[in-house]
Amino acid sequence: MNKIKNGFLILDFGSQVTMLIARRLRELGYYCEIKGYKTSFDEIVAFNPSAIILSGGPYSVYDQEAPTTDVKKLVELAPVLGICYGMQLLAHQLGGKVTPSPSREYGLKKILWTKNISAMGKTIPSEHTVWMSHGDVVDKTPDQAHIFCKTEHHVAGFYSDRYWALQFHPEVTHTENGKEILAAFAEFAKCEKNWNTKSTLKHCEDIVREQVGEKDHVLCALSGGVDSSVVATLLTKVLGKERVHCVFVDNGLLRQDEFESVLKQYHAIGLNVVGVDAKKDFINALKGLVDPELKRKAIGKTFIDVFEQSLQKHLVAYKNEIKFLAQGTLYPDVIESVSSIGGSVTIKSHHNVGGLPEKMHLKLVEPVRLLFKDEVRLLGKELGLANDLIGRHPFPGPGLAIRIMGEVTEEKLNVVKQADHIFISQLREQNLYSKIWQAFCVLLPVQTVGVMGDGRTYENVLALRAVTSQDGMTADWYDFEPLFLKTVSNLITNQVKGINRVVYDITSKPPATIEWE
Repeated sequence: MNKIKNGFLILDFGSQVTMLIARRLRELGYYCEIKGYKTSFDEIVAFNPSAIILSGGPYSVYDQEAPTTDVKKLVELAPVLGICYGMQLLAHQLGGKVTPSPSREYGLKKILWTKNISAMGKTIPSEHTVWMSHGDVVDKTPDQAHIFCKTEHHVAGFYSDRYWALQFHPEVTHTENGKEILAAFAEFAKCEKNWNTKSTLKHCEDIVREQVGEKDHVLCALSGGVDSSVVATLLTKVLGKERVHCVFVDNGLLRQDEFESVLKQYHAIGLNVVGVDAKKDFINALKGLVDPELKRKAIGKTFIDVFEQSLQKHLVAYKNEIKFLAQGTLYPDVIESVSSIGGSVTIKSHHNVGGLPEKMHLKLVEPVRLLFKDEVRLLGKELGLANDLIGRHPFPGPGLAIRIMGEVTEEKLNVVKQADHIFISQLREQNLYSKIWQAFCVLLPVQTVGVMGDGRTYENVLALRAVTSQDGMTADWYDFEPLFLKTVSNLITNQVKGINRVVYDITSKPPATIEWE
């Protein structure tokens, strides 16, 4: 990958929200990359960062297995911002003192700034609310440092002419003025703005050109969603239609009539695409599986099998030239699946993360792997894709299989497809679709007593889920008008056989994930 000069380097110490630091910096126009805290100093020097950020993490600096790095060398190399655990690491190594707090500070807290800072033409208020999550506190700042801000009882930040340290998380949306605080640090570090949609496109094109040889062909896995559609269009632009062979698999886990309608769109935008009917393969692979991780792994394996079969059946003429498999893997997919970046806890695996079996003899190319969903949408717009394709709600790779709690059957799939169609149709009719990040139905393995007509029913419960979000890393439930929920509930219970009760999920992320599995 071509390194963009003067970028931020974020060292991850295991925080679940490290990706949000990168997201906020990119929103501000600064390029950044995330690397694990074990990254060698030589590699950091080679990156030539204009600034370095030390992320939060779940450890105490005094833990025997606490992640660490030589912050003295980092501070000499470039301006440093320590966040949460990163602040405590700065204090611990630079002559300060970190001690366990009698009570953990978690959630929203008021801070008072002792030094005025400003950015983006705005002076940050002397008192405002921030989001914290820590059990240790800084009792003594380093000798050369000055206190930046305080809570009622503890130091919330300190600074010197080479570093800033903040106990709270400016990257999360719960922190008031968080983006302005990051912008102020960028100005302090004299960082250059160099990240926008055009530079993103060039960045992704460079990844493709560097990985794929001049004569190599690529097999592109299409899911029908925004990410894989953008990747296919990008690859076709860079390599040419004749070298990019798209396979759109009907796994039976898509929404109602989705396979047919999306396949038409793919042909219309000029992709070299083959549609494959593999519904039976996926249903058979899911038979008897209840655990969501097992379902995801079974789906991932079946996708690989289907692509192998496609090479043998549909693409046999290009079999020897196809050297790569392209996927629309995103940054949130990676952080939720892999704990190798910095030690963060795995939330759930993703069927498109983790490499390929050796028997396929293909290498992965994932040009949007370091992007967030909204960046991919902007990339799609830059590539000329229609809004009805790039503006669609996110849809998981495992599809409706993870929206059916328990074993997946054709009967349950039909129930979810009908209910989902009603829900999404009502969102569109009421002009709510574009206001919501993601909306869907979940079929629960729970039956309840109901009354229809003069008869007793004992049927399934269906949960509705709708959230707002900027990037999928955090999310809030959408506050519908009661009349809307009443209308959707009535339509579903009257039109979808097998459901006699509808509930609405009012849980944010965190503590929940957006999907139920």
